[in-house]
Amino acid sequence: MMNPYTLLFGREPKQYIERPAEAEEIIQNFSYDEPSEQIYMITGVRGSGKTVFMTEISNRLKKNNDWIVIELSSESNLLEDFASHLASEDSRAEIFKNAKINLSFWGFGLEVTNAAPITNIQLAITKMLETLKKHKKKVLITIDEVVNNKSMKEFASEFQIFIRQDLPVCLLMTGLFENIDELQNEKNLTFLYRAPKIYLNPLNQKEMADNYKNTLKINEADALEMSVLTKGYSFAFQVLGHFAWEKNGDFRQIVDKYKRYVSEYSYDKIWAELSNKDREVLFGIANVPSGKIVDIRNFLDISTNEFNPYRKRLIKKGLINGEQYGVVRLILPFFDEYIIEEMS
Repeated sequence: MMNPYTLLFGREPKQYIERPAEAEEIIQNFSYDEPSEQIYMITGVRGSGKTVFMTEISNRLKKNNDWIVIELSSESNLLEDFASHLASEDSRAEIFKNAKINLSFWGFGLEVTNAAPITNIQLAITKMLETLKKHKKKVLITIDEVVNNKSMKEFASEFQIFIRQDLPVCLLMTGLFENIDELQNEKNLTFLYRAPKIYLNPLNQKEMADNYKNTLKINEADALEMSVLTKGYSFAFQVLGHFAWEKNGDFRQIVDKYKRYVSEYSYDKIWAELSNKDREVLFGIANVPSGKIVDIRNFLDISTNEFNPYRKRLIKKGLINGEQYGVVRLILPFFDEYIIEEMS
């Protein structure tokens, strides 16, 4: 039997811990006749399952004939790609042709007799969406790993207009905190601040333990010990399961291998994207087992005012938990070991 756990980022695994509350919130809101939200942003640390979570939602909506799901890349010309995807499906092309929407100027193959070609891409998209609305269709756009580039800014600006025009379009985006934050700070895109964010917190450890127990055919105590080793980190859940599967569930043989793999394929990238001050603060957190902020500040010899901005930023990055007053703790498994080794 093929290994049911995957080592690949973004690929929908056969063994997957769902996030039902977050998924239902998005799907129900998008499905209303007059949704209160037409944009959701999914954010979390690398390896937290953002892409897989977005894929789950898009796959569920694809099963509904009322929905058209279009996947776009933030590195492409988003407006032209969106128009191309809208016009590419035969049944939709026929609808647009009957509506006298001539898209031949854009090379989409929709040339309509006695109708002038539309030469403005925003107008072309608007007309297509207006037509789809008359046919009781809704469009979900998904964009994975958004970045603050020219194409993304242009697309977000136009999407704001689509919303004001009451067009049947919703947007689901994933991104690292810093990329989403940078995009929101664009002066013409402040409406994105009002868009709700779904922060992907650690997975439920009981559900992970049940998964390991049933999939690997191991006892409950071992399954729980495995789930604790992952601390709910989605990527770690897949990696530990993958290597344990190869050893018929004997995970203790592969703990070191598991740690090395997560370090090399996740933590190295996370670490490289941090500022020197971020790393210094994390080093202090890693060296103070109590997690008490006062002890961490004393270890680092910094003031409260100096510490707090980094505390807030590292929480938003998904690297530390600050739910307990006066205490912060690292979220990722054995990340303290990784930090101390990197800083030594």
